[in-house]
Order: sequence, then C-alpha cells, then structure tokens
Amino acid sequence: MPKPSELKISDDELRESIETNQLRLMRERGLDLSIFSPRASFMAHHIGDFPVSSTWAALCNELCYRVSQLFPDNFIPAAMLPQSPGVDVSTCIPELVKCVEQYGNVAINLNPDPSGGHWTSPALSDRYWYPIYEKMVEYDIPAMVHVSTSCNACFHTTGAHYLNADTTAFMQCLTSDLFHDFPTLRFVIPHGGGAVPYHWGRFRGLAQEMKKPILEEHLLNNIFFDTCVYHQPGIDLLTNVIPVDNILFASEMIGAVRGIDPRTNHYYDDTKRYIEAASVTPEQRYKIYEGNARRVYPRLDAALKQKGQ
Repeated sequence: MPKPSELKISDDELRESIETNQLRLMRERGLDLSIFSPRASFMAHHIGDFPVSSTWAALCNELCYRVSQLFPDNFIPAAMLPQSPGVDVSTCIPELVKCVEQYGNVAINLNPDPSGGHWTSPALSDRYWYPIYEKMVEYDIPAMVHVSTSCNACFHTTGAHYLNADTTAFMQCLTSDLFHDFPTLRFVIPHGGGAVPYHWGRFRGLAQEMKKPILEEHLLNNIFFDTCVYHQPGIDLLTNVIPVDNILFASEMIGAVRGIDPRTNHYYDDTKRYIEAASVTPEQRYKIYEGNARRVYPRLDAALKQKGQ
C-alpha cells in the first residue's frame, strides 16, 4: 500500500480541482470558509482491514490538509478516522493526534457504523467509544457523526442510510447518560438531524417515559444540527423546532443532491437561500452562519482570531 508521501497529486492538480468545483460554488453562493473533510461516502471503513483503513485515512487527511494550505482563507481541515469493523477504536488515536497537532484540524468525522449498513458496532453511548471521546475532550474538538457508504442493499446510501444513522445516533444519546460522563463532548448531526426535528414530540415523549430530563437539558448542550436540508419547508421546520443556538449552517456542496429544483430554478443544495428566507432575526441568522460554529468549533474560532477575523 502507498504511503501518503508517495501520493502523486500535484499542487496544480489540487488547485484546478478545488477552484472549478467547491471554491467556484462557494464564490457563486457567497460563502467564504468551509470545514473541509474527506468525503463521507468514500471513507469506506467497511473495505479491507485496519491497515487499509489506516492508509486510506492518512492519504485523505493529507490531501485535505494540503487543500487548506493552498487556500488558507477558504478551507480548514477536519479528519476522518481509520475506523475498521470490529477493531478497537483506540487504534484511531495516532491519526487523530497527528491531524490535530500537525495539520491543525478543528474536528473529526466519527462513523457510528463502520460495517457499512449492518450496525455491528456498539451504540455511541458504549464505553467502546470512550478513547475517542477522551481525545475529543482533551483537544476540545467536536465530531460530525456521519456514516459512510452503505453496502446493505436495503439501505440506499444517501436517501436512507445517512438519515437513518442521524436519527439512530440521536436516539442512542437520548437513551443514555453519555453527556454526564463527558459534559463538554459535542456532536454535530448532519442532514438537519434526520427525522429528529420532524418527530421532536416523539423524542420528547420517549425521554419523558424513560424518566430522562427534558431534551433541551438532556442533549442540547452537546448535540447540534446542520442545515443540509434541501427545501424551504424543511429549513422552516428546523428553525421553528430546534433552538437556533443548536443550528449550524452547512451545505454538502458537492454532495448527494447536485441538481436544480425545477420548482425554484435554484440548486437544491444552495442552503443559504433557505436561511435568508427563513423567519429568523438578523442576530439568529448570524448565529446560524458563524456564531454557533465559532462556539462549537473552538479551534476554528482560535484560527480565525489569529488571522484577525
């Protein structure tokens, strides 16, 4: 297997790829900075063994770091971990440490199901995951809880597996006392939280029946949701149900839904349009776009302040 240093992708090739894709869309849509991580569906933790995952993670993380160095005003890196089904997650720690200490990563991606749709790993509340959480707390970094490609034919990767995982991760946290053990641990659940905002009453009721604290106290100091929701009614629901302090602006760009909505003649994933049209105050809109991200990603905030931003 190749080493990251043997990867033959030139800076010019990286510049061309980024400038004609992500950066072009960011400029067109009025976005300035992205937290840049390896593509979730290509993390592919279910392929091969731990050495394969370790090599692939190192390669991808190095590329993201190089992009952040080529475009320091537009990208800051987040790391994928070399997870492998059935392997002790402490094996991921060296890559996590390297990415934070050498590459300046501000977050990690954490896959709750490295098996690719068969859910063979313990729940996120299990002590199995604690070595990762301990490092997250030490470095004060959040995790984007995001699965990779589904290799289970029953679950379409982006239409089912992703959204199922978002909902599952939230429920695993709801049924546990994980944040009692790690009060500063922070998870970002993508795709607007899957089914969570739409069924907020169900989750409130379940928490009540389980004698848990009300959800705002039980989970919302530690769990946040992004805005990868690709129609106006979905964003309106998200901002009406979930406290604005728990919503972070995001757009997959370039991700699962790349087409133009014939009803609006705009790209589905141009989520800034939805935030601009949502019934929120200017102060709340600032929180969604920037303020919350600085709070949830302290290393991002520190990096920006170092630049005088």
